[in-house]
Amino acid sequence: MKQVSEQEMLHRMAAYCSTAERCIQEVEKKILRAGLSSEAAQRMIHRLTAEKFIDETRFAASFVHDALRFNRWGRIKIAYELKRRGIPSGICTEALAAVDDEAYRTTLLAVLKEKEKTVKGKDDRDRFHKLLRFAAGRGFESHETINCLRRLFKGNDYAGDME
Repeated sequence: MKQVSEQEMLHRMAAYCSTAERCIQEVEKKILRAGLSSEAAQRMIHRLTAEKFIDETRFAASFVHDALRFNRWGRIKIAYELKRRGIPSGICTEALAAVDDEAYRTTLLAVLKEKEKTVKGKDDRDRFHKLLRFAAGRGFESHETINCLRRLFKGNDYAGDME
């Protein structure tokens, strides 16, 4: 395989970052996979950051919006995924704080209503707990999920049975 020059890779990464928001970790992996040194990668990342091709605050805000809207993930899972991508915790917190609470609850309720159609259980209590576990797997907080499930189960609160 032909070795790519640092200048050529810089142009490729600028184009790559222009198509969508990218985090430093994604760009660094691509550069290293191309066979360039980590020093060259750091130089390119520094330049791409200085020229605003890479902005982790922008990336985090975009990621949170897309994960909530398209993947329908909760705050816990989104925070985990941001951390996995090397985004600093301050930026994660800021991006997650920008989430509209009403839109968040609406998304959670829609996810639960959709899943409720396919959940089978011996009684409502069993279905309640299965939906609670499902929402936890999606990264939604238990207190938010319980509030939505109360609405779905017409005020019946099976959460107290969990002790």
